[in-house]
Amino acid sequence: MTPTRISSPFTFDTTAAEVVRDTDLHGRQALITGAAGGIGVETARALAAAGAEVTIAARDLGAAERAAESIRASTGNTNVRIAQLDLLERATVDRLAADFGGPLHILINNAGVMAVPELRYSPEGHEMQFATNHLGHFRLALALLPALRAAGGARIVSLSSRAHLNAPVDFEDIDFAYRSYDPALAYAQSKTANALFAVGATENWSHDGIFVNAVHPGAIADSNLSRYYDPAVLENLRVSGKYHYKTLEQGAATSVFVATAPQLDGIGGRYFENSQQAVVGDPSACGTDAAGVAGYALDPDAAARLWEISETMNA
Repeated sequence: MTPTRISSPFTFDTTAAEVVRDTDLHGRQALITGAAGGIGVETARALAAAGAEVTIAARDLGAAERAAESIRASTGNTNVRIAQLDLLERATVDRLAADFGGPLHILINNAGVMAVPELRYSPEGHEMQFATNHLGHFRLALALLPALRAAGGARIVSLSSRAHLNAPVDFEDIDFAYRSYDPALAYAQSKTANALFAVGATENWSHDGIFVNAVHPGAIADSNLSRYYDPAVLENLRVSGKYHYKTLEQGAATSVFVATAPQLDGIGGRYFENSQQAVVGDPSACGTDAAGVAGYALDPDAAARLWEISETMNA
């Protein structure tokens, strides 16, 4: 029997604040990575406005505190904290998890890097985009398992991208040891990994009440994720009509929906865009506002293989 596809009244234009307008998150703890800027700030702001205790995890503590102060001022919620996190530095990942107190109801793996122009490696020797976007978050989620289990029903949101449609995970050469490095393909496989993580984590952790879904936030005009792009290239993309761009507030909406919507209780291993469960389709048939999800990004066998490889890489 085919599972019922999750839908909502929300659209491409919906903001994160609109998603949680009638939601009460008092008594819940949320942690958002990379929330010192971009859509992470607006994700944190919406959750705080609904009453959640929010931790902003970021590399730059100064930027994180400025974001936290802005959220406290705009929402009146004083329970907004900061924590240092560099997904490429195991010590900060492990320290954050060790210091985190109390149950964790919502973990949003929002941080990321895109289109690193030259092949670079993590301290453990893995390609930087895969190491940051997938392996760092994989290690963090594993380290936070006691807090997630203690919630008695937790959700993890894994930020993927429509870019996953450009490449599956190349299990024979994840780190570009044998093929020529391509920044776009490296990013694409890391985003496929983010979607597969949702499948694998739900399979492994659903018995603990932990459910994980992946999201495509949309193309965001003002995101610092595109910092490696030539400004002229970005401007050409903006005027080309290839993408419809969202504001930061709109870009945070799907993450917030997947983190809080009642109809996702007990639901995991799925992929969402525009606050709707995406349709599995042909990766070459991308629409502008709804790209869909590739079958290989939801494949349980690929998810199990990625899980095993990720455990080895994190050992």
